[in-house]
Amino acid sequence: MRRAVPGGLRGRLVLAFVITSALTLAVAVGVVLGPLREQLREQSVDNLQAAVLGARPDFESALERDEIAVDDAGRDLRERTDARVLVGNTSLTRDVPFDSSDTLTLGFFSDTEFGNPSTAAMLAALRAMKLERTVTQVEGDDVSTAVPLYLPDKGLSGVLVAQRRLTEVAIAVEQVRNALLVAAAAGMLVALGLGIALSNTLLRRLARLRSAALRISAEGPGAPAPRDQGRDEVGDLARALARMQEELRRQETARRSFVSTASHELRTPLTMLQGTMELLEEDLRDGRLDIGDAQLQVTNARRELRRLSALAGELLDLSRLDAAVQLRSEPVELGELARAVAAEFHLRARERDAELEIEPGAEGCWGRGDPDAVARVVRILIDNALRYGPPGEAVRLAVDQADGKARISVSDQGPGIPVEEREHVFERFHRGRAAGSESGFGLGLAIGRELAERMSGSLRLVERAGPGACFTLALPAAEPEPGDGASRGTHDTVAG
Repeated sequence: MRRAVPGGLRGRLVLAFVITSALTLAVAVGVVLGPLREQLREQSVDNLQAAVLGARPDFESALERDEIAVDDAGRDLRERTDARVLVGNTSLTRDVPFDSSDTLTLGFFSDTEFGNPSTAAMLAALRAMKLERTVTQVEGDDVSTAVPLYLPDKGLSGVLVAQRRLTEVAIAVEQVRNALLVAAAAGMLVALGLGIALSNTLLRRLARLRSAALRISAEGPGAPAPRDQGRDEVGDLARALARMQEELRRQETARRSFVSTASHELRTPLTMLQGTMELLEEDLRDGRLDIGDAQLQVTNARRELRRLSALAGELLDLSRLDAAVQLRSEPVELGELARAVAAEFHLRARERDAELEIEPGAEGCWGRGDPDAVARVVRILIDNALRYGPPGEAVRLAVDQADGKARISVSDQGPGIPVEEREHVFERFHRGRAAGSESGFGLGLAIGRELAERMSGSLRLVERAGPGACFTLALPAAEPEPGDGASRGTHDTVAG
């Protein structure tokens, strides 16, 4: 037998954990880092524009005073935005082309940094003064925001420009990337540790189940049952294995009981038949045949042959049930079927000086099932009633229909079934304590219930006040097919 590779399942579980974690982190990185740079850039541009617009009243007020006040306002705005702040007007003589149709002269008289202004700042300032609205330009990592400045009674008097580099965006993205890489490494380590821990736990539990299964295979159903208290699939598997073992143990017990019972029951009629045949052969050979004694021996032989025939029939029915042979489903008139089956027991009832009373009801009682299977169940019930009922007492067959069910009941006047055995009489190979020398093999009622359930019906023991036992077969009610006749008569008796 090939043994499983110990690390195979563990490796696959750990690999699954790691791959899942890696895919999750990769998706997170794609979702977070992809739009993060653009979002941060847009936010920085919006913040700079809002700061410049908010500072415009201060610069317009400073323009009314002097350049020193403008420089102070520029330094204040630089501290708040970390941007180069420039203030210019059109009173100086530096020519900068604005577009192909117009030319403005622009100069900056206030600048928070030394050096010439960038072309982007100049263009933003010219556009703001030309269009008389806020202009924001972004080129690479440089952003320039320009707003026109107005003075009372003078109109457009200058322009405020704030220019900065978006280096903090790249720094922030890099920091987030580094943090995600650290988190990914930590997550992979955690996933690896969890995968190893969980796989070890799972494999230990599966190893115990495997050992239990091997013990059952080697020692049989009597081996110790597997135990796992987990409320998960492995625990369910352990409990299912335990139930299977219990069922195997029950079937093994039933099989041994059947073998013991069958061997005993077969030995008795076979021994009886052998002895009878030997005696008859000896009497015939010696020419001293006693007719009365021969008839008694033949009667006994016939009884034992019936027992053998019953055993063969029950075993055949059992094999068909286990093979799940398909049953028919068609309307069956239970009154007519009861009379036909009762007629088969005419000689048997006469031997017991009993009567089979049939009450088919006022009208035809139709149920849906397999006619042969229904007849087999009724035979089992009549056979039990004649076997356990006292001689000279009638066996009653009653047919009725109610609540969508068609029923046929068989009752006797025998000793009944003890309360403690009523739940077990439908089990295979169960024989009650009242079983006598002519008792069966504990298969009849089990076969009858299985056949009833296969026909979507039921077979149950009905509580009754008087003596004896009453079994009822219930089938789904059905309508007769065209051409089928109705039941005739309301009360028939098959005399013994």
